[in-house]
Amino acid sequence: MVITSLRGGLGNQLFQVAAGIRLAAVHGTVLKLDLSPLEDETFFTPRSYELAPFWIDVAEASAAEVEALAGSRRKRLLAWLPGRARSQADTAANERHFHFDSDVLCLDDDVCLRGYWQSERYFADAATLVRKALRFKEPATARNAELAAEIAGPSAVGLHVRRGDYVSNPSAREIHGLCTLDYYQRAVAILCEQVVDPFFYIFSDEPDWVRANLRVDAPFAIIDHNGTDACHEDMRLMSLCAHHIIANSSFSWWGAWLGANSEKIVIAPERWFAVSDRDTRDVVPEAWTRT
Repeated sequence: MVITSLRGGLGNQLFQVAAGIRLAAVHGTVLKLDLSPLEDETFFTPRSYELAPFWIDVAEASAAEVEALAGSRRKRLLAWLPGRARSQADTAANERHFHFDSDVLCLDDDVCLRGYWQSERYFADAATLVRKALRFKEPATARNAELAAEIAGPSAVGLHVRRGDYVSNPSAREIHGLCTLDYYQRAVAILCEQVVDPFFYIFSDEPDWVRANLRVDAPFAIIDHNGTDACHEDMRLMSLCAHHIIANSSFSWWGAWLGANSEKIVIAPERWFAVSDRDTRDVVPEAWTRT
């Protein structure tokens, strides 16, 4: 089997399961999920499983299965620390660095993936299979259904402002940083030049901050009714937009990637992290524009 360990929020979990889907498909074997890191407070903020809204038919790995491939709980925790390399004999494939690692594509089928895998290159050759698995189970309802119908057009632009723990958590802010208002103004200007009569649908975990600070010289609407408990609904609406302005966030990365428009314009920040010790050349697909 292939086991993929989940950690982080919805965007991170989607990267992790996508890499697992691809590797399991290559070997014609079963994919299972290790959910134990989501509950661990030792090094990271505890999270919950957020993939239930998607058509992902994946079972949870048992504790014995996880230990057989990834080792003891202590070994699994240490594997998430920076700089921990894996050996060739390991059945736990620990992420060695942030940029794309081609060795991961050639792993055997008895393996536990432990990392974030934030690059399309980990599953690009299985993109159709990943998209099929990441369809939403239930149709949109109420206000989301109304917006879905409204967004379905060639001029809708999804714009994401990520704040939340990037502001409130000092360590998160030090690592991730925030996209500047100048970035959004440049991105909006690019879309206004290339899209006829664009309408901007703005998504944020701090909509009041957006209202007070972000200026968009075009028609726009701030989508603020879903909240954190239904964040997948925001991602669904983002994916229906024809074009995208994303934050340095895996959440809006997936909102853009799941978009079906073959001619979509996606604007991404040139700098993905505030820290300079991570090579981010592979996080943004080549077809997207960084500014």
